[in-house]
Amino acid sequence: MATLIKCSSFLLLLSLLLFISFSGMAESAKFRGSDCKPRCTYRCSATSHKKPCMFFCLKCCSKCLCVPPGTYGNKQVCPCYNNWKTKEGGPKCP
Repeated sequence: MATLIKCSSFLLLLSLLLFISFSGMAESAKFRGSDCKPRCTYRCSATSHKKPCMFFCLKCCSKCLCVPPGTYGNKQVCPCYNNWKTKEGGPKCP
């Protein structure tokens, strides 16, 4: 009986871990290029430099298929967006 409970617990834990790891992949698979404009509009809503922010955000979004949540920071959510740098080594994406 104890072995059955341990086995069930292990399978439940394994299922949960698989679900968590694949949920991020499903989110990026659902992201379409048409999602870029509304997400970048929100991302750039707090800046006074809207035109360059939108230009680079849309460029980054079309390449990375991801825009970090919020108007600033949170770039760790989108590794491609976070790691794309300018020639000088600064961040390419707002």
